[in-house]
Amino acid sequence: MGLDVRAQQALTLEQALQLAQERSRQLVAQDRAASGAREMAIAAGQLPDPTLKAGINNLPIVFSLTRDFMTMRSISVMQEFTRDEKRKARSARFDREAEAAEAGRAAALANLRRDTAMAWLERYYQERTFEVLQAQRAEAALQIEAADAAYRSGRGAQADVFAARSAVAQIDDRIQQTDRQIATAKTKLARWVGDGADHALGAPPPLAAVRLSGVNLEAQMERHPQFALMLRKEAVARAEADIAQSNKRSDWSVELMYQQRGPAYSNMVSVNLSVPLQWDQQNRQDREVAAKLALAEQMRAEREEAVREYMAEIRTWLQEWQSNRDRLAHYDSALIPLAAERTRAAIAGYRGGAGPLASVLEARRLEIEARVERLGLERETAGVWARLEYLFPTEPQASMPDLPATLKEQQR
Repeated sequence: MGLDVRAQQALTLEQALQLAQERSRQLVAQDRAASGAREMAIAAGQLPDPTLKAGINNLPIVFSLTRDFMTMRSISVMQEFTRDEKRKARSARFDREAEAAEAGRAAALANLRRDTAMAWLERYYQERTFEVLQAQRAEAALQIEAADAAYRSGRGAQADVFAARSAVAQIDDRIQQTDRQIATAKTKLARWVGDGADHALGAPPPLAAVRLSGVNLEAQMERHPQFALMLRKEAVARAEADIAQSNKRSDWSVELMYQQRGPAYSNMVSVNLSVPLQWDQQNRQDREVAAKLALAEQMRAEREEAVREYMAEIRTWLQEWQSNRDRLAHYDSALIPLAAERTRAAIAGYRGGAGPLASVLEARRLEIEARVERLGLERETAGVWARLEYLFPTEPQASMPDLPATLKEQQR
């Protein structure tokens, strides 16, 4: 019954990923950013609020409203009529910003899953290393008893006893170091899953395959969330350039004013029309458009450079992952079995009086090194696997907002 309870409480990798996603505030922040940008897109597409004005004109310095016939009280409403294409451009800019926030959420989710998986795997393999060292210590402790018995019976030297104790002490030191590394790994895992980091870990996922392959890698990476985020930020910059271009055509403002004069005179109505005079577009509006376009081109160049760099890095990860798997197979088929056989042979020789204790201790040390190195290589391989497996928040074909048509053309 106790074993069943512990099994139910074991934290699997998938459970850790789910906990991390539920606890993440970064994902919530990105959702709120997207929602806010959508709201602003609607607001930006509306006409500006009308302006209400009230005033007194031609007031004598004696501050009498009736003494002079020229004194008028006025009230007016002024409305700016922003051009439709300009309002659409401003609205589109916030739509692009919302899409950037959604892409940012996908990138944040991919990073969260990768970091959580790496923290989980780090703790898992540190604990397996601890178990290997504990098992080796128990076997090494038996050598102390054997050396001590041989010394008391006159068949062995006292130096052998101290050598056996020294070997155990060295294993104890490595156990203490590994125990500290496990505590550190738990702290890192708790960053993502909270109190769940105190639970025992379940079995690791199969690490023999990843979703990416070196074949047609460019097509697989088109939907990478980090690159999608850069594309959408570039789309925001181009939308700002569209706004700057639309600003080259002035908006008109119309004002309707009602003026009240003294009782002996007629009240009056005025209509005013105003429009900015863009008399120096070459040095103002044109330069603003050029600056916005230059910024968009800068972001495009940075994106293309980042894609090249990251593609090379991913290919390196794939090569490292495959090479490490081949090395692990070599450890399992040759290095570990040979080290274990050497230890058994040395023990048999020592027990039969045909070999010194030093040979046993050296063989055991080399076997421990081989097993720990093998676990270290597997831990390293698992880390590379996590980087490759969680490049995407879900499947590479996961649903994401479509790119603007102009950026689709540029991407091709």
